[in-house]
Amino acid sequence: MKAIRRFTVRPVLPEPLRALSDLARNLRWSWHAGTRDLFRSVDPERWAAAGGDPVRLLGSVPGERLAALAGDRDFLDRLAAVAGDLDAYMTGDRWYQRQSGRLPAAVAYFSPEFGITAALPQYSGGLGILAGDHLKAASDLGAPLIGVGLLYRHGYFRQSLSRDGWQQEHYPVLDPHELPLDQLKEADGAPAQISLALPGDRSLRARVWVAQVGRIPLLLLDSDIEENDLIERGVTDRLYGGGSEHRLLQEMLLGIGGVRAVRTYCRLTGHAAPEVFHTNEGHAGFLGLERMAELRAEGLDFDAALEAVRAGTVFTTHTPVPAGIDRFDRELVARHFGPHAELPDLEVDRILRLGMETYPGGEPNLFNMAVMGLRLAQRANGVSLLHGQVSREMFAGLWPGFDPEEVPITSVTNGVHAPTWVAPEVYRLGARQIGTQRAEEALSVGDSDRWDSVADIPDQDIWDLRRSLRELLVLEVRERLRASWRQRGAGSAELGWIDGVLDPDVLTIGFARRVPSYKRLTLMLRDRDRLMDLLLHPDRPVQIVVAGKAHPADDGGKRLIQELVRFADDPRVRHRIVFLPDYGMAMAQKLYPGCDIWLNNPLRPLEACGTSGMKAALNGGLNLSVLDGWWDEWFQPDFGWAIPTADGVGTDADRRDDIEAAALYDLLEQRVTRAFYERGRSGLPDRWIEMVRRTLSLLGPKVLAGRMVREYVERLYTPAAHAHRAMSADAARELAEWKATVRGAWHGVTVDHVETSVASATAELGSTLALRVRVGLGSLRPEDVEVQAVAGRVDEEDHITDAAAVPLKPVGTPGAGGEWVYEGPLSLDRTGPFGYTVRVLPSHRLLASSAELGLLAVPSEAVAEAAGLLMR
Repeated sequence: MKAIRRFTVRPVLPEPLRALSDLARNLRWSWHAGTRDLFRSVDPERWAAAGGDPVRLLGSVPGERLAALAGDRDFLDRLAAVAGDLDAYMTGDRWYQRQSGRLPAAVAYFSPEFGITAALPQYSGGLGILAGDHLKAASDLGAPLIGVGLLYRHGYFRQSLSRDGWQQEHYPVLDPHELPLDQLKEADGAPAQISLALPGDRSLRARVWVAQVGRIPLLLLDSDIEENDLIERGVTDRLYGGGSEHRLLQEMLLGIGGVRAVRTYCRLTGHAAPEVFHTNEGHAGFLGLERMAELRAEGLDFDAALEAVRAGTVFTTHTPVPAGIDRFDRELVARHFGPHAELPDLEVDRILRLGMETYPGGEPNLFNMAVMGLRLAQRANGVSLLHGQVSREMFAGLWPGFDPEEVPITSVTNGVHAPTWVAPEVYRLGARQIGTQRAEEALSVGDSDRWDSVADIPDQDIWDLRRSLRELLVLEVRERLRASWRQRGAGSAELGWIDGVLDPDVLTIGFARRVPSYKRLTLMLRDRDRLMDLLLHPDRPVQIVVAGKAHPADDGGKRLIQELVRFADDPRVRHRIVFLPDYGMAMAQKLYPGCDIWLNNPLRPLEACGTSGMKAALNGGLNLSVLDGWWDEWFQPDFGWAIPTADGVGTDADRRDDIEAAALYDLLEQRVTRAFYERGRSGLPDRWIEMVRRTLSLLGPKVLAGRMVREYVERLYTPAAHAHRAMSADAARELAEWKATVRGAWHGVTVDHVETSVASATAELGSTLALRVRVGLGSLRPEDVEVQAVAGRVDEEDHITDAAAVPLKPVGTPGAGGEWVYEGPLSLDRTGPFGYTVRVLPSHRLLASSAELGLLAVPSEAVAEAAGLLMR
């Protein structure tokens, strides 16, 4: 029989055990081994059955077991110690509190998904895992973040396989009362609620759930409440589901509703109001509109409110291709804003202009969420050095006239939260070497001095560790593979072969990620005979563990999975290659440590960063990857191998795949397997162990989320907070009016004449040119602009590379026609072909970048030719 109503019955803990509830409801347990060990000791079997979720565990423990624990002095002492450790963690000074200078009082961090723990399945892939690691690292550092997202009642889908290997999706219902969440409530005990106005006098309401991620509150908005109509209840049904309007409503709720939730949370708890708002990808971009509406209510006009919002906003893009960005029909967006919908005080046409692709190649009728995110933020970044370069090129049309390298998008390379992803066995080895406290600090903050101690760990210990991790993975794979085949319809009598799947003494390769086409799941299958030879080599075999989900609407991705599964089902190789369905955090935490090699073969440069290889590296795994994302930035032969890319084949995708697959096979056959199986005098693979050692000691500190969050604090959050404080209402009006004046007068800005003190086409290294430039400023003043000489080496087409800008100073008074003369020295500090040009840029103390307005004036061809701007 089916129940007509569902309740969650919470356990009543005996008074001596009340601290267990606090420990269970702070998600620090997900990365704190001592807390997990305590809960495991409550009831090991039920802990395993609960999937390592303390909330589920406490809901299943019998009363007599709780009573026994309440009288167990040893357990109570352990409970007091763990509870005291959490209290010290929550209240003590950490890295952030020890910094000098006026750091942000708080930062609001918005993301459409958060991967904190498998017990709170609100993520689909790398973006969510990155967001979860960002919050956890911020907590460890003491940075005062507030996370903001949506609570998806179905989360992302669970994956299984049909008998013929086709992906099946399942959407389990998540009850927030059974998750590690607390409902935000008003002072009178009523659930706190936010509301959005929708067209047709409808409304979208949401309640706010709070997940405590260490020191960081994560606010999750939930529309599945009785006050909503059926359609509105379904807005937060599942991650990345539904059509365009459904996605638009999700992103309005995340951005606009998220700001309102933050304001409500701060009002009810006394938490400091955010000075900085961080938009993690374009999905949350509407948060800037809500903040502008707040300022409109305080008397600022649209332009001044825009400047005030921009000052305190950071935008991070994770997308290296335009197709990966959310874009909506402009009419759909227009219908949801204005007098009869949301944000009635903001002019709809001005809202639309913020997201319009007003650049060559743009779609005039599409509203681009990333474009809006960039226009609403004064600071923006990609997520690796290479991705920053790709982003500057992709969005260069928003800053016309500027070379891509000058587009104001920087980069902060992603990192991973080591306490979450380092296997307990690896941690124990490190703690034995340097002590528990120093090991914890090394994982959280990334002090490279502590990582150097890996050099002192004996070779045998490292090799024994790697084998034990491989053995644990073999057991995990066999268990998951058996469960998968049962779901596919196999009986127990058919599955005896699974006991021989994988070998703890065989080189193990891991490949696990989402399955869009550019990640090339099946590149390894390009030459199946050659792959089979690698798998079955009599002396140097390899074994491969593969996992990944395709988007439910991506039949192409599902076909790739089916192709891989059918190959792995072949009785000749099924003991050497496996596909594990339902890739998620719980699987990943076993997979990364157990693999000797982490394989990554995307189409370069379409991997914005990629972090799975970082997690493998933290456990001593070596990377075998295309030079893309973070690997392009930090690759060294000590850390692994770079798969050569066939960049010169143009658009012939098949030829490119053939060439790169052949390079992959070559590396495995000739270098990787030899390094793993060849033994030195000690009987150990000396070269391999040294690569593991260097990966841990040299790469380990770089890939930490602690390093990443420190960079955000120092390079983006703190400057944004200072800009926010400087942007008073009067300053915002001043800047808006100044920008309007400059834009209106820029047509009158010209570079009329350039001359130097050297007339020859050659000059000596170390000499100095005296530049003299005449510019027309029209109605603008010298203080409105900066005149620069831009110099550097030139290529065959006379483009300046590795450019350096030198400001020039005005001299004298304006001429009769309003022209100004600027002068300055230009040092010739490099040999070879050398060139310079001059340009005029807007200048104001409140600008974060001279490219911010996208305006510049350069010499006409006639002026440039007369000046002879090249020297050889």
